[in-house]
Formats: sequence, structure tokens, C-alpha cells
Amino acid sequence: MESKPPSPAGLGPSIDRRKLIGGAIGVGAVAAGGILATKLLTSPAAAKPLTVGGLAVTCNLTLPVACAANAAANRGGSQFEYRKYSGWPEVKESLMSGDLQAAYMLAPLVMDLADKKVPVKIVSIGHRSGAVIMVRTDSSYRDFRSLTGKRVAIPSRFAVDFLFLRKMLAREGMTPKDVEIVEMAPADMPAALFAKSVDAYCTGEPFGAAAQRAGYARPLTMTRDEWPRYMCCVLTVREELIASNRPLVQTLVNHVLGAGTWLDTRPQNRETAIQIAAGRKYFNQDPNILRFVMKEPPDRVTYGDLRMVPQEFDDLMNMSVAAGTLKHPVPYAKYVDDSFAKTAKPVTIAL
Repeated sequence: MESKPPSPAGLGPSIDRRKLIGGAIGVGAVAAGGILATKLLTSPAAAKPLTVGGLAVTCNLTLPVACAANAAANRGGSQFEYRKYSGWPEVKESLMSGDLQAAYMLAPLVMDLADKKVPVKIVSIGHRSGAVIMVRTDSSYRDFRSLTGKRVAIPSRFAVDFLFLRKMLAREGMTPKDVEIVEMAPADMPAALFAKSVDAYCTGEPFGAAAQRAGYARPLTMTRDEWPRYMCCVLTVREELIASNRPLVQTLVNHVLGAGTWLDTRPQNRETAIQIAAGRKYFNQDPNILRFVMKEPPDRVTYGDLRMVPQEFDDLMNMSVAAGTLKHPVPYAKYVDDSFAKTAKPVTIAL
């Protein structure tokens, strides 16, 4: 019997885009004497929680853990609230409009927004590795040369997945012109491969694991083998949030870094994270697919080393310029505020 693609419910339903836009962000700012004064969150009831946007991808897994840990420490009154988005364009729109003050974003996209004077800054990394290039199990493709002329899906030309694909093609002396590249929502990629609408796809997890676990796809390569310090999703905040409530941003960074360390400390922590992220409040996904990502192999995605290394960002920026997704080099200080990472005190996660 032929394998079946995972059902949409297994990877989480799409969200009505109208529900994604809007929602006031409580940052505790109050007007006093015509000057914006910051009221620190001294108790869970002091202000509405800060909404932090993210996608249902394991590169964003530190975010649900951070939110859940903060809620547990505050007896259910979290300072942060997770909002699931279905795609990067929606996150971008919400950040640009100011409807969203913080989110996990594609690093090259943040570079581009900052270069276009959108007031956003990267304040932390969210993961390492976590991308795969998948082909059908019954295909003859064993190297990238065999993909010549074939149809390959990527999430976006701003995605680091695209840079990963370019990196692997270059190793074979190829360019993106040697394959047919199409942009596609990651959630649609497993079904597209199953239907043979594409010959391969390059994306973050769990959308590679979903097809692999279903039996009809296999990895052609993984970042864990070719680019272990790969980073794609980064915690990004608007500059007015930094200006109005630095302590809250610092608390968020501390929780993200604490979540990263906790996730890589022992397998049981990852199992706890799976149960949290699989719930309707967060990713709303099949826990078995998330578990496959976390275990097959265990370093398919890593979270323990979230250091902000300027040279790594510069390398990523230069690769984006070479790919044409950035029109010119963008200085590190224009899109990164690493002061929070430098002064961070990662929290001890108690879940």
C-alpha cells in the first residue's frame, strides 16, 4: 500500500489571516505629563502580556518553552503570549505595522527590513541547524547533480533554507539556474512531494520529518551534516519596545536562552517541550512528528549554543547579497542589538 502524506491536522491548521493582524501589545507604557513613562511589570496583572509571534516550526521551539516557563514561574500569569502565524509574510506585515512588537523572524528578512528603515532589531538567536533537503524515497537522486532541471521548493528567497540550497549546489559546481526553484509554504511541501508536484524541497522542521516519518521521503542532506552552525529564525523586536521597556525585552531574552540550554540538557526535557509545543495553545501539531525531529537524530535541531557571533551574521548577510535577496551589504549594528545577549542571565527552566 502506498504511503499517505500527513494530514493537514497533523501539522496544525492554517489560521485565518484576519485573526493574525491586530491585538494590542501590552508593554506597560503610560503617558505622564506628555512624556512616555515606563511602568515595569511588577505582577502578572500589571499589564497585558507581550505577544510574541512565531511559526509552528521546531526552529521556533525555544519560544513555547520560554512562554510556558514564564507562565509557570508567575503562576499562570505569563509576561509573554505566543501567537502562531502561518507564514513569514504575515509576521513581516505585523512587525512592519507595529501590530506585533516581537517575533521570531528570518534573519535575512530582518536585515532587509532594517535596511529599509523599519525599526527592528535582532536580540537573540533561536536555534542552530534544523533544515533539510528532502526527496522522494523511490527517487534516484543521490546528489545535487542529479537534481539538474528538477523542481525544488523553498519557503522564501529570504529564507536561509535558500542559502543552504545555494551552498549545496555550489559544491557541485551548479547554480540555482540549474534547477527550477519555486516558493511554497513549508506546510504544503510534504504533500507536493507526495503528489510529485516537486522533486525536492528545502525547509525547516518538522516538514521534512513529516514526510520522512510517513515513509515516502528521505533527506538528501541536512544542515547538521553540512552547516551545523546554521541559523535561520531569530528573536526580533521593534525598537520602540526596547526604548520603552528594556527590562521586559531582557526577561524575554533570558527565557529564550534558558530554554535553549534546557532543551539540550537531557532527553526528558525535549519530551516535555514536545508535549507543550504540540498543544493547541502553541504549534497544534502531532507530537509524534515533533518527537521524530527531536530524536532522528537528536542533533537534527540544536538549541544549546545561541551565542550572537558578529562574523556569522556577516557571513549570512554576504551570502544574502550574493543571492540577490539583499541589494547591498548591511552593517551588523543596523539590524542587531546584542546588548541583551551580552548581559543575559539565562533563567533556570522549571517545567
